[in-house]
Amino acid sequence: MQTVGFVGVGRIGIEIARQLLAAGYQVLGYRRSSLAEFEKIGGTAAASPAALGERADIVLSCLPGGGTALDEVIDGPHGLVQTAREGQIIAELGSHALPVKERQVKRLAAKGAIFLDGEVGGTPGMVAHRKAPIYLAGDADACRTIEPILKTLTELYLYCGPFGAASKIKFINNLLVTVNTAAIGEAVALALKAGVDPDLMLKAISTGSGGSVLFPIRAPRMVKKDYFPAQGTFELLSHYFDYIDDLATSAGSATPLFQVATDLFRRGIAHGFADHDVAAIIEVVNQIPLQEKSQ
Repeated sequence: MQTVGFVGVGRIGIEIARQLLAAGYQVLGYRRSSLAEFEKIGGTAAASPAALGERADIVLSCLPGGGTALDEVIDGPHGLVQTAREGQIIAELGSHALPVKERQVKRLAAKGAIFLDGEVGGTPGMVAHRKAPIYLAGDADACRTIEPILKTLTELYLYCGPFGAASKIKFINNLLVTVNTAAIGEAVALALKAGVDPDLMLKAISTGSGGSVLFPIRAPRMVKKDYFPAQGTFELLSHYFDYIDDLATSAGSATPLFQVATDLFRRGIAHGFADHDVAAIIEVVNQIPLQEKSQ
């Protein structure tokens, strides 16, 4: 039985661990908080990232961005670099600013280990049903080595090329999530105020040219004002805004629609929607005075 290490057993991580266990892997897990749920589904707890890495040649991680979590897990006093070795492969599947991921490459390479840039392009529910795309970039041989493992997690695995390409694709994906969700909120708000039958509207647009993957997920929640439990919150989506802005600036590419959409989400956070599902963007749209809409 092959052993896979997994660092960061959060909402997405627990679903990944569940898939790995179902596929027959032994899974060692680590997170700073309780691992009770992970152990309940059959995982084995590790005392630290270093202890986990000592027992696994392949380590996946899915850590929160915007802070020091990845630096601590890789280069901390009990980090993976302490037990890293020749041929070990470590892939981070969470989203971080590109320089944060890039600086881990040399740290691990000094021990002979390979660090890969990965991303999960979906919600915990999508991961649970193997519908969340997984993108991977970096050393081609290392990516091929762990490809069979990743294909047990998703029907939509994609090798993206050089290190950093997976992150860029995820950022572009989330630019579209931001703009599309705001547009859905605007459209549903108009439909409801115009007296369109909600069920008819949902059916027609879900199968029409204006529909999208997100429409049948978000629009029904907007109609029902169903914002809890959140599949994706305003706060979580907002973590990507600076990453996307930095990518656009470095590429010299304008993002006018994204700027309008991010302003709406930031308004929502300011008005207390930070922990709400992003479907609550319709409430932000409805709060905008008509004279402001026409400017």
